[in-house]
Amino acid sequence: MDLKDKKAELEVLFYATFKKIPENIQVLPQSGSSRIYFRVTAGETSAIGTFNEDLNENEAFFSFTKTFSEKGLPVPALYAISKNKQIYLQEDLGGQTLLDFVNHQRKMGEPVDMVSILKPILIDLINIQVNAGKQIDYTRCYPRPSFDRQSILWDLNYFKYMFLKIADIPFNEQQLEDDFQTLAKYLTKQKDKNFMYRDFQIRNIMYRDNKPYYIDYQGGRKGPVQYDLASLLYSPKTALRFAERAELLDFYCRQLNEIEKVNMPAFEEKFYMIALVRIFQALGAYGFRGLHEGKANFRPSIPVAIRNLRKMKSNQKITLILPEIEKVIDRLAASRFAFPYVVPNNKLTIRISSFSFKKGIPEDPSENGGGFVFDCRGLPNPGREEAYKSLSGLDEPVVKYLESHKEVHYFFESMQAVLKTSIENYLTRKFTHLCINFGCTGGQHRSVYNAERMAQWISESYTDVDVHVQHRERKHWEH
Repeated sequence: MDLKDKKAELEVLFYATFKKIPENIQVLPQSGSSRIYFRVTAGETSAIGTFNEDLNENEAFFSFTKTFSEKGLPVPALYAISKNKQIYLQEDLGGQTLLDFVNHQRKMGEPVDMVSILKPILIDLINIQVNAGKQIDYTRCYPRPSFDRQSILWDLNYFKYMFLKIADIPFNEQQLEDDFQTLAKYLTKQKDKNFMYRDFQIRNIMYRDNKPYYIDYQGGRKGPVQYDLASLLYSPKTALRFAERAELLDFYCRQLNEIEKVNMPAFEEKFYMIALVRIFQALGAYGFRGLHEGKANFRPSIPVAIRNLRKMKSNQKITLILPEIEKVIDRLAASRFAFPYVVPNNKLTIRISSFSFKKGIPEDPSENGGGFVFDCRGLPNPGREEAYKSLSGLDEPVVKYLESHKEVHYFFESMQAVLKTSIENYLTRKFTHLCINFGCTGGQHRSVYNAERMAQWISESYTDVDVHVQHRERKHWEH
């Protein structure tokens, strides 16, 4: 179903619900999910239309919303659902999240007391987890009914594959896997009985008339209450100091203790172990979105997450014996990713990749949908020489070999001429993305050399560009 068809279905559903013909259907910015959101308006009547082909996820959202509404919790009203259950209308809570509100206050120089803001939200969280949690139909949970051993290992491996490997952080895979198993075993010792929101953070809290409303809970399931608490308190966007986290943790436990008995030492120990999993899972998302897909707005959260891990370790909050995890935290703290990252301001981002044609042309992660692909297979191949087989286009002997051939220089100068036209045109038109790919047989020598050389030339020639280089096959030729 294309965008035009989605809008047509929304128009029919809106009219059937409100007896008004929509005057405007606006596509809203897409978040990290595949769901597509629209703001549909007719006069003073407004609703948020959602399109999602994942029917199981939709069913979870419908079921949870019904329970939360019956319990009087501040969640969006669900107005209507299409017959095929792929499109639904919900209450329009405005465009301001709690994150937007906090950022605006800080920008205006107003003091922001996050502890005071978050305390009533923690009371709502307990009501969602415990009181409403008793009425949740857990058969509707998707993709799993509980945050079990498999779910924990999924999160941990997401961190391993989507951050550690992409960022080239060294680790012993077997020893790291052993630590993952230890952590998963500890966290599943006791059977959890409450509802786990799964993605409880200030970007998923709408703020209207200084009152919070809660959205994006369709990934909820039965699980430890500490998970949502860690999601909120350790989110880089919440920007809490260690003492503020400690105060809010204590407040949450005292509020929870009024409903069910809390063993504070045991609760706190489990909280930090779950916070470890949650931060790892978040780093996996930052790695996938920020490093692999090149979405710069995810990058600033990486050093904050690393700093939280380092602080947790230095304050001896990691009480389990997890030697490889502790080594990984130290390596992260010493890596370039631990330093603050500033998102380029309206700069042209040029993403340069080397690759092997045997494994296909890299996809363009931006909205441009493509770019340049240069075939380096016509150049002299160092890979055929025994002296260079174990080396790559990053190594000086390979560079000297290639630069000893005049056709390599001619090839590069031809590419410069072609790219110069596009780069300068893109800069004039304020475009934000350009994708340039260099391919060869193995993605190890010729493509890597040309990608590195081109990145250097562009960086030296243009000040208003942000250059990112990725050698896609690196993990293969470095082993």
